[in-house]
Amino acid sequence: MAKPIRPFSFTKSAKSLQDNATQAGPAASASYTLIGAIVLLGGIGYAVDAWQGTAPWGLFVGLLLGIVVGFYELVKTIWGK
Repeated sequence: MAKPIRPFSFTKSAKSLQDNATQAGPAASASYTLIGAIVLLGGIGYAVDAWQGTAPWGLFVGLLLGIVVGFYELVKTIWGK
């Protein structure tokens, strides 16, 4: 015997989408912070290298600091503030 087909509900779909977006917000924010910290501090390190002629140490330190800061923010998001 076939199951009866329920009519499609835009209200339920919109509510489900909103719930998923709300739950995914902190994870998305943490991932953007991780990427942004690496790119920003790596770029600053690269600029210091170009200015001071210390390649590749400024880039290396900038990327390392970016990874540390990014993962710190990620852990803070996962385990709460």
